[in-house]
Amino acid sequence: MSYLKFLNLIEAVKGLPTFPAMDAVEERLLNTFAVLWQVGVPVTVLQSMEMLQEASPATIHRRLKTLRHKGFIALELDAQDNRVKYVVPTALTHQYFAKLEDCLEKAQQ
Repeated sequence: MSYLKFLNLIEAVKGLPTFPAMDAVEERLLNTFAVLWQVGVPVTVLQSMEMLQEASPATIHRRLKTLRHKGFIALELDAQDNRVKYVVPTALTHQYFAKLEDCLEKAQQ
C-alpha cells in the first residue's frame, strides 16, 4: 500500500504549478541525471544523448532543450574545452527531488 500511496503523492506533485509538466522522456532523463549527479559523475550533452535506448539522440537533444527551457537543467561550459557542455541541475531540480523525497517519507508513515 505504501507504493500506491507514493504514486498518488507523486501525481499530486506533478500537478503543482511550482513544477512545469514533463513528458515521460524528460522525466526519465532527469531521473537518470539525478542518479549520476548524486555520485558526482559529470554528464556531458553528448553523453546524455546516448543514455536512453528508447529514444533517439535527436529526441533526447530536443528534450534537453525543453528541460532547459522549463528550468530543470542548465548547461555549463567545460573550463578547458568550450565545445564540451555539461548538464547540471538547477535550484528547481533540487526542489523537485526534495518534494519527491517528502512524498516517499509520507508514503512510509
